Amino acid sequence: MTFARLRPLPDPDHLPALDKACLSADPARGLGPHDHPPRILLLYGSLRERSYSRFCVEEAARLLQWMGCETRIFDPSDLPLPGSPGDDDHPAVRELREHALWSEGMVWCSPERHGQVSGLMKLQIDHLPLSLGGMRPTQGRTLAVMQVSGGSQSFNAVNTLRLLGRWMRMITIPNQSSVAKAFQEFDDAGRMKPSAYYERIVDVMEELVRFTILTRPHAAQLVDRYSERKAAGVRVDTATDLSSVAIAAQ
Repeated sequence: MTFARLRPLPDPDHLPALDKACLSADPARGLGPHDHPPRILLLYGSLRERSYSRFCVEEAARLLQWMGCETRIFDPSDLPLPGSPGDDDHPAVRELREHALWSEGMVWCSPERHGQVSGLMKLQIDHLPLSLGGMRPTQGRTLAVMQVSGGSQSFNAVNTLRLLGRWMRMITIPNQSSVAKAFQEFDDAGRMKPSAYYERIVDVMEELVRFTILTRPHAAQLVDRYSERKAAGVRVDTATDLSSVAIAAQ
């Protein structure tokens, strides 16, 4: 499949606000298998030319690449409304779902609009079904949430993104980022200035890499559900299932 909606990352190796001596290029060393780079999909929630949620996602992608990840930034500019005629067959929807299936983790960054996530952010999440042809585009994947605000610091958008991540059966990491008065935090080129806000984004991405590697070998088991096994008629193997062995021993 040809991917026409991946945004190129400007200056991917230029990290002027980062003290590289304080960030390991392998922050998840010893936590799990490194057979391939962690695959992270990044979504943003504004189409403005100076989209601060996109700028934050780009900074996050540079950091993730520095820490050995493979990243994709999805351009949502031509997504149709969910439920519109033929929406499931729209090329943008199909591509978004392909990226979700490819990913092991995600970053969601939304501006706060009227105390909530933006419509564009919700639009992208609404196009990700819980189940797609027997595959699950979000279940078991790690998730980091961020927001940008035009005014004082708020957490309404990240709180909603956490709720949505839980609904999508994702493993949402504890840390998060909320950038207040975002218009003051970026230079004319869209690069984030050194600040505590930037350092928090570094913290969040470092934690995302660790959780992604840590849960990688256990992702399927962590989201294995009784209700789904029952619906599929799948029985647990009492010879290998530890909970069954423990119950039998009693």
